[in-house]
Amino acid sequence: MSFISYLINGISLGSVYAIIALGYTMVYGIAKMLNFAHGDVIMIGAYTVFAAVSMAGLPPALGIFLSIVLCTVLGIAIEAIAYRPLRQASSSLVVLITAIGVSYFLQNIALLIFGANTKAFTSVVNVPPITLAGGQITISGETIVTILSCIVIMIGLTLFVNKTKAGQAMLAVSEDKGAAQLMGINVNGTISLTFAIGSALAAIAGMLLCSSYPALTPYTGSMPGIKAFVAAVFGGIGSIPGALIGGIILGIIEILSKAYISSQLSDAIVFMVLIVVLLVKPTGILGKKIQEKV
Repeated sequence: MSFISYLINGISLGSVYAIIALGYTMVYGIAKMLNFAHGDVIMIGAYTVFAAVSMAGLPPALGIFLSIVLCTVLGIAIEAIAYRPLRQASSSLVVLITAIGVSYFLQNIALLIFGANTKAFTSVVNVPPITLAGGQITISGETIVTILSCIVIMIGLTLFVNKTKAGQAMLAVSEDKGAAQLMGINVNGTISLTFAIGSALAAIAGMLLCSSYPALTPYTGSMPGIKAFVAAVFGGIGSIPGALIGGIILGIIEILSKAYISSQLSDAIVFMVLIVVLLVKPTGILGKKIQEKV
């Protein structure tokens, strides 16, 4: 039964990675840029919930709402201030360096406000655990909420992209920004909306991650952010279903590696699997080859 417990925990962790990976995959799919500050937006979201619930004594629901609002505004501001002026940059390296700078800026803001000490994050999930197989398997409330949240977010986001005008505008911008602008689509507004959605999801992911692993520091979002990027690449960056598949597989690999091989080597194993996948299928599991005209 221990294997089933590990599998469930892997799916739970993978669900968090999948939610985070959506931010990467949407921004890359539409704006064709990698927002490596995304992991630190997760950290800001978690600190907002911590400050609202543990420090100010507000209800958890209000803390989560404030976290989503703050991260949404933060995502829009990052895109407008840091990335929009570089959209026509000749080298993608400029955007990458800027993203790293934004990441360090957010980490140091958190250091100044909350300090470097680890904070004990109080879970905001108020769902009782359930037991299966005569009590041999216990599934925590955090695991249940995380998996269900991932499923609901994936379905909602897929419907939004495919069924709404804003979603259709995103698809048009992802295909050709110039043509979309000629058709009357507000490219800047569409890209800002993409950052807003990705950052809001980062706030939810931060809350779920810290509820399951209750330790919060200014660097909390760094490694999950990198692993979520790996999940996005693993599943096929730019693909929403790919983010889900990549995140779940990555979470399962990490938990099983910790359980059966080595907790110290689990991260290395995750990245080794990514290398193997990219050697076999460079575009990822659901990625498509893009032909460029020269």
